[in-house]
Amino acid sequence: MQKQNEYDNKRKKTLRWGYLFAVVALCVFVMFLARIVVLQNTNVQEIKDDYINKNYREATLKAARGNLFASDGSILATTVMRYDIYLDFKTMKDTVYSNNIGALTDSLSKMFGKPRAEFRKRFDEQRAKKNQYYALVKGLDFDEYDRIRKFPIFRRGKNKGGFIVDRNYKRELATSEIGAGTIGMDNGEYSSGLEGAFSKYLTGTNGKRLEQRINSSQWKPIDFWKVQEPVDGQDVYTTLDLRIQDIAHSALEKQLINFEAKHGTVIVMEVATGKVRALVNLKRTESGEYIDSYNYALKDNIEPGSTFKTVSLLAAMDDGFIDENTTVNVGNGVWVYAKQRISDGHGGGTYDISDVLAKSSNVGTAKLITKYYAEKPQIFLDHLKRWKLFDKMDIELPGITKPRFVTPESKRWNPAALASLGYGYASNINLLQLTTFYNGVANGGKMLKPLFIDKIMKDGKLIYQAKPEVMVSKMASEKAIKMMTNALTKAVEKGTGKSIFTPNLKMAGKTGTARFEYWLPGPMKYRASFAGFYPADNPKYTCYVMVSEPNTAKGFYGGTVAAPVFKEIAGKTFLKTPQNIEKEMLVDRKVNLNTMVDPNVKVTVEGKRMPNIVGLIGKNVIPQLENLGYRVDYKGVGRIKDQFPTEGTMISKNQRIYLSLQN
Repeated sequence: MQKQNEYDNKRKKTLRWGYLFAVVALCVFVMFLARIVVLQNTNVQEIKDDYINKNYREATLKAARGNLFASDGSILATTVMRYDIYLDFKTMKDTVYSNNIGALTDSLSKMFGKPRAEFRKRFDEQRAKKNQYYALVKGLDFDEYDRIRKFPIFRRGKNKGGFIVDRNYKRELATSEIGAGTIGMDNGEYSSGLEGAFSKYLTGTNGKRLEQRINSSQWKPIDFWKVQEPVDGQDVYTTLDLRIQDIAHSALEKQLINFEAKHGTVIVMEVATGKVRALVNLKRTESGEYIDSYNYALKDNIEPGSTFKTVSLLAAMDDGFIDENTTVNVGNGVWVYAKQRISDGHGGGTYDISDVLAKSSNVGTAKLITKYYAEKPQIFLDHLKRWKLFDKMDIELPGITKPRFVTPESKRWNPAALASLGYGYASNINLLQLTTFYNGVANGGKMLKPLFIDKIMKDGKLIYQAKPEVMVSKMASEKAIKMMTNALTKAVEKGTGKSIFTPNLKMAGKTGTARFEYWLPGPMKYRASFAGFYPADNPKYTCYVMVSEPNTAKGFYGGTVAAPVFKEIAGKTFLKTPQNIEKEMLVDRKVNLNTMVDPNVKVTVEGKRMPNIVGLIGKNVIPQLENLGYRVDYKGVGRIKDQFPTEGTMISKNQRIYLSLQN
């Protein structure tokens, strides 16, 4: 009986616990169902705002900007990788930390030149705080990163050694001394130069990654969420020839210093294609240095002065009003027309048409233009319109100005305005537009659009290839073009440009000496110019040189100030060997013609193994590797002094290759 009672009590107790468990389970189940109902009726955005957005965020992975090349493959601007190193002390095991911290601080001390005790103190403090994203160092280059990641503890990687790497991109110019302003920039808020012009090609597509909040101010990238990799930008090959750019920069800078000028410009254009091979703009700073910081060639409209006589007289030649037998009496070099005094800076007498250009006669030009166009100036102006001189040029580079001319529709028009137009006043035009006109004459009357882009490449594949674009198919008759070419050649041989005459290279061109701000009191200001092409009998290049505000005590005429720059550029860019150039042309602290031509080395990748390229010239090797489909990160210029991967390493397509070049 007693046993039966004990059994009943035990059974009742078990049942009570069973019922209690069932009730608790039922309550939990009801609560679970209730939570589901609540979640189904709760705004998803509220949940995201309440948890996800407070603890995670979507961060941008910036795409690498494409490389900007000169036409010969020399890099003008490139995106280099920089490495920021962070430490996660929470993932470091106690034994790993205690056994290796001494060796690690020794290595860091040697690398950064700081006491090992300083690193030990900082690390112990951060480890006590269990800091998961401590910034150790930022902005390392690849060599520095490759060194530090092999240090004790760090070599164990992110999950065991707490070694976190954040990669960033930095834009660097390889030729900042000879074209920083021309190359330009694009920082997202402001753009200029070639970087701004071709940004739509250079800019890639950014990627995304997820980051987790560590504390109130730190976020840490996480790996368990799929990363959307960025797509790097395309590589743009400009038309600039770095050798010609260097020569033009040196020649202009030397002359600016000699004449203490305020600023100057050089444009070199390839006759047959319209490709701009050099674009140099130098401005004097307060310290007296000359820097490339503003594009005078495109952004400034100026009264061109006598270089415009080529334009006005070609119109009369094309209309048949003047030919080789045309003469004009300039008297004593002074002529009053419509109450305006026009004068020459030299003698008088009777000139033939070539003398008018060769001696740069304002009087002769004004007399001829007013004689034939005074009654119908629109015929003269129609020539300028047909030559696109009234139009804003359609080019990629930003900031180019639209020319302005005084016309019969203008309030400033008067009978004397036509005479002023004839010899380069009553007008404002940028230098690129004038260079394009001269290039048309050099090209037999075919005016080509100035080109700044040669081709676009992506992962070694050709995306776009530029071709010459015709603006005006026939500027004037063949007879008129030939007559003008002969007159410009005579201007160098016997006229105002005779100071640069050399029997070794036949040149054609026109000097210009323009006063500006002549209506203001104070010392007179001048712009000295020279525009022309070479060789005159088979033109290869067109060149325009302008020097603004030279010291008048030292000289201000185009033949004295600007023409020597033209001669130096012509001699060094056209003649392939230095023996035919006068010795003074070879004096150049930037360019050595004897070592200018690099060996023609062909790079091949045999059996998918990295070749040995140490010692080769970077500008020859890098484009070849990229054309083979490899991605190249490099620093410095000149010959390659170090490479990664090393020789013999197996590499695959789209492999990133790191090169260090001599500076």
